[in-house]
Amino acid sequence: MVRQREFDTDKALDAAMHMFWDKGFEATSLTDLTTSMGIQRPSLYAAFGDKKALFETVLRRYTTLHAAQIRSRLQRKSSVKQAFHALFEHIGAEGDVTDPRHGCFCINTMVELAPHDSKFAVLTREHQMYLAVIFQETIERGQRSGELSGNLNASAVARSLVISMIGLTVLMKSGPDRSFVEQSIEAAISQLG
Repeated sequence: MVRQREFDTDKALDAAMHMFWDKGFEATSLTDLTTSMGIQRPSLYAAFGDKKALFETVLRRYTTLHAAQIRSRLQRKSSVKQAFHALFEHIGAEGDVTDPRHGCFCINTMVELAPHDSKFAVLTREHQMYLAVIFQETIERGQRSGELSGNLNASAVARSLVISMIGLTVLMKSGPDRSFVEQSIEAAISQLG
């Protein structure tokens, strides 16, 4: 008979995510994780594997939630230009749409782990590409409605907007001058025509 877990998996993963978010992968100890998750080491290993496997699970959870939030924000307005402007303004006012205190968990992973871990390089690149698909679908919606030019290269503009969003998210961690942020947002959105 399989023993049932005595903890809430989603709550444990969220606690692990915030611990990794606060300290980064390398600086987070197993003790940090078990304490924040409210579980013992044997339970952590049994449920999630080692620290790296847990981090991968957390990253996948984050990217799923992050993409859903981005999609939701872009669907809130009927105007595609207004939708992108609202998304970028939100990031420019508060930082990342998921947790402004820490920036983007995926971007943090790109910086800390992706340069020397091919698995995390692939996972972060997949998230960037998925965001580009969401952006492209939104741009194509604007083209179908007539708001955006049909001559616009939706795929290229979507990828450029993802790069702009990543750059803005990183920039916000340094508390930049407001006018610099606003000009950058306007320049990014101007790609839509």
